[in-house]
Amino acid sequence: MKIVLRSMGVVLLVVALLLAGPLWMLASGEVPLGRHWSAAERTPAGLAPESSGTPVVQVYAARAFGWRGAFGVHTWIATRAEGEEDFRLHHVLSWRRPTVVSGVDTPDRAWFGNPPTLLADYRGEAAAVLVPLIDAAIADYPEPGRYRAWPGPNSNSFVAWVMREVPGFEVALPVTAVGRDYLFGEWWAPTTSGSGYQLALGGLFGVSVARVEGLEITLLGLTFGIDPLRPALKLPGIGRLGMAPTVAGHLDE
Repeated sequence: MKIVLRSMGVVLLVVALLLAGPLWMLASGEVPLGRHWSAAERTPAGLAPESSGTPVVQVYAARAFGWRGAFGVHTWIATRAEGEEDFRLHHVLSWRRPTVVSGVDTPDRAWFGNPPTLLADYRGEAAAVLVPLIDAAIADYPEPGRYRAWPGPNSNSFVAWVMREVPGFEVALPVTAVGRDYLFGEWWAPTTSGSGYQLALGGLFGVSVARVEGLEITLLGLTFGIDPLRPALKLPGIGRLGMAPTVAGHLDE
């Protein structure tokens, strides 16, 4: 009986630790509730280049809409091929079938009221090489008809898939990108930064060690981590506490 009670106590403690961050995000007002999606702000953040014609690849993350934002972010890829004026956005939307949506759109606008953060910015020759490879990887996405907010496949699973499929497209996704560790039936893969490796079981449990991401441990799809290179603690829901990460990419316009 004592063993059972101790086991239950450990489980409850782990669950409490996992939910502490998301609950704090809700209690602190960092993730507003009660808004209707149709009235949410979609103003551009001024993070995308205004000049046209130059190849660009950018990656953005913004808090998910509603209560899901307490747990994590929605990520998307923006590309512009050489000679084109418009950006094309590539992401997965839960309410669409197929879930993968690629089309002309504003790359850096707020995601239903939540401002975006720039994770990667490739330009010039580096971007020109990446754009067709990204298009090809998107066409090969293995589960375009399936969506699960947790543990995946979701919008973050899609972006992580593209990064792992495209050589040189190396971007460290934040721990709040819930679903990035869903490996589509695999259990071992490079991290999205390309600087290390991860073991992941269905997106629920895993561990990764990488030069850029540091050490990260995933429990029930939520991740704790520590970054010794740019000292920071990573917590479920809250994200990164410490030095800001560098923006991946090559600005050779």
